[in-house]
Amino acid sequence: MESFAKQITIDRSSPVPLYFQFAQQLEKLIETGVLPPGTRLSNEVSMADQFGLSRPTMRHAMQHLVDKGLLSRKRGVGTQVLTNRIRRQVGFTSLYEDLERDRRRPRTEVLSIETVPAHGDVAVALRVEEGTEVVAVERLRYADDEPIALLHNHLPVGTVELTEEALAGAGLYQLVRRAGVTLSTAEQTIGARRATAAEARLLDETRGATLLTMVRIAYDASSTPVEYGCHVYRASRYSFEMTVAAR
Repeated sequence: MESFAKQITIDRSSPVPLYFQFAQQLEKLIETGVLPPGTRLSNEVSMADQFGLSRPTMRHAMQHLVDKGLLSRKRGVGTQVLTNRIRRQVGFTSLYEDLERDRRRPRTEVLSIETVPAHGDVAVALRVEEGTEVVAVERLRYADDEPIALLHNHLPVGTVELTEEALAGAGLYQLVRRAGVTLSTAEQTIGARRATAAEARLLDETRGATLLTMVRIAYDASSTPVEYGCHVYRASRYSFEMTVAAR
């Protein structure tokens, strides 16, 4: 019998769906460390019988947690608890700094650094005329040797001198600050979409997997745009958190 069985109770008189009751309680056990990463669970048939649920209900509950990135299913291995997801407070910080703070061993693979003409959203965001040269950077960010984000940034030429070596060892905002630029505010939008084939390959996801997106424009103390970023994150390994106050 599963060691955590006594910590999950199913209320059949509750209006909350049975699958969600089970999934919610199992998620809590994962988040609190009762079921640490790597824990193997019994097969769905055994668990359904154990908790008095139908097999479709148990399958729905487990799929719900797989979709949230808390469990994985693999042939020959079964169902396992995944490494804890990275939870990032929505604020004016760089991903590299957040990972360092949480001791998640950040590593960066610089895919490209080049000077390109600004067009469309980039020109609008940086308040430059179409065709103005800007610096474009593409990076793949790792945490604990696992890819979690694909980062695209554009900056006005002359904002900061960027090299592959510098970007591999620090966050972009750290380099911008070291160059004497005071970062003041940012506008950002968070969303979600399906991964392209190229993104899925780089992020070790299946084609069409859900990715979180963040678009950000950062400003200096004089409210001049100094960086425009378009990033995608693995929804199975990453989440944004925010505190909301009532008015």
